[in-house]
Amino acid sequence: MPSNIRPLHFVFKISSRTKTIEFYRNVLQMKILRHEEFSEGCDAACNGPYDGKWSKTMIGYGSEDSNFVIELTYNYGIRSYERGNDFNYLKVVSNSVFENIAKKGLSSKLRSDGFYEIQDPDGYTFLVGKGNESLNSISALSLFVTNLQNSKNYWNNVLRGKHNSENSSRVVLGFDYLDFQLELEKSTYEKINHAKAYGRVAFSCPTEELKPLQAEIEKNQLTVLTPYIQLDTPGKATVSVVILADPDGHEICFVGDKEFRELSQMDPNGEKLLDDAISEDKSDEWHERKNKNK
Repeated sequence: MPSNIRPLHFVFKISSRTKTIEFYRNVLQMKILRHEEFSEGCDAACNGPYDGKWSKTMIGYGSEDSNFVIELTYNYGIRSYERGNDFNYLKVVSNSVFENIAKKGLSSKLRSDGFYEIQDPDGYTFLVGKGNESLNSISALSLFVTNLQNSKNYWNNVLRGKHNSENSSRVVLGFDYLDFQLELEKSTYEKINHAKAYGRVAFSCPTEELKPLQAEIEKNQLTVLTPYIQLDTPGKATVSVVILADPDGHEICFVGDKEFRELSQMDPNGEKLLDDAISEDKSDEWHERKNKNK
């Protein structure tokens, strides 16, 4: 099983870059880390089951070398995604974001645990709480599961996540790097439905451990969604990937750490590349005009 697991990012499919980026920039105060455009679908279904033009925007509070971040996947021409019951929330710890939400009077709910609960334009939930320092971070990902024991066995015993705590409704795991937690929450549904908006959580491990990881998963008759593959990004490092699914079908992407560190370096031109792509993409304007004419 992999050693030195490093949490990287969670993938959201988004329907409008204009509205979504405004929320992440102005409400959550995140920064564009890099932006990439692709002319056809990803061989590892990075953009979902779509073959057309798409883009990837990495956004967060700092370099992916030392922060858990978000990947915003935009498929040109896709205006909505059916939401399932798989994703619970991402947790943000930030004094400035907490105060920003309070000051702007945004549509949110202050929970009894002191966290603001707020949704992005696609309905993905964020919990925002105060921290002890001026640092901002995404501190936890929460996913719904149907059977806590099965999920604990998979994430703790198979993938070697570090068991932090548990109760009758939740198991909390940590990893080798980052002050980041995976929270597995007992669902009230009998089955997890990933629908069309399903996400994917990504980790890195030593590249040489990817093939043995796949072999061990197959040996235990667990699910490999995408066997070992190498993905090219023009002008950047080629990254080795294996994609798994846990007992509830949550997608888990493992990438080779060395090459991914090269690929994921912050791009000083990322902000401009994204803004230019949004400016050239007239789909938001077209749909607004269409809705007005109805």
